[in-house]
Amino acid sequence: METRRGILAMIAACTIWGLSPLYYRLLHDVPAVEVLAHRTFWSFVTFAGLVALQGRLGALRGALATPRAVALVALCALMISANWFLFILSVQVGRATEAALGYYIFPLVAVLIGVAVYRERLSSLQWAAVALAAAGVGVLTLGTGAAPWISLVLAVTFGIYGLLKKRTTTGPLVSVTAEVVLLTPLALLWLIWWHASGRGVFGQDMQVTALLAGSGVLTALPLILFSRAARAVPMATVGLLQYLNPTLQFLCATLVLAEPFTPVHAATFGLIWLALALYSASGLAQGRARRRMAMTSAAEAPLSTKSSSEASAKP
Repeated sequence: METRRGILAMIAACTIWGLSPLYYRLLHDVPAVEVLAHRTFWSFVTFAGLVALQGRLGALRGALATPRAVALVALCALMISANWFLFILSVQVGRATEAALGYYIFPLVAVLIGVAVYRERLSSLQWAAVALAAAGVGVLTLGTGAAPWISLVLAVTFGIYGLLKKRTTTGPLVSVTAEVVLLTPLALLWLIWWHASGRGVFGQDMQVTALLAGSGVLTALPLILFSRAARAVPMATVGLLQYLNPTLQFLCATLVLAEPFTPVHAATFGLIWLALALYSASGLAQGRARRRMAMTSAAEAPLSTKSSSEASAKP
């Protein structure tokens, strides 16, 4: 029952993330920096409220207790802020398709980060997946005459963010709250200057104002759902369900926002999808192998104990 609820929570989180381009498209007349500043501030309001309700303000102080912890949180904040900004900008300038591609590429970037930082070893299928992803990026670069920088920067910033998060000792809610705590003063200073110059839109239009304020809930809700799912669902299942996010982003970009989808895009996405299929198949095969080894070890343990007992009982 708990696993089923976790899967539903994961699907809900990825659905919210996947449909978020439609939300930010409604704010296409608001500069991306202003949207980012409001998203940061209202995320702080939402996250800080949740942490306070849970009585975990002490944990939040602990997350920022030492200079090293502050530096780590600041780096995380820089990566996620850059990721948020580029995603908002890509939707506003009609390049949400590239954003979707970036989130498809991210798992493979994470694999390369694991190889470079943790010296992890890849199977032949995993290396083939990385090669296919690189070929997809190459096809798009040659076909359009420019590298898909939005896709690459989104994938890399999120990959580095994930690497940094592995070094944090607090839970996801507290750690993200700590990140927006550091970002919020900058966001507020920018908003004060922006409004003082007469260019701020907050409060002038009820719909736009509600959308800007709602960006905090839009940021917090899927993270909470994801955190619940991660505790109840096997990681292999979590990894596969995460592909729902870029898939919905891709469908939003091509079917709803009517962004162009050329044969070059089709070839690129085809290579990336094939790469992800190989990567997922390799991960599932490794998971099955680990489970078989664990079952074999568990079955052999009683036999080993019995043999030892029989041996000790002999005169």
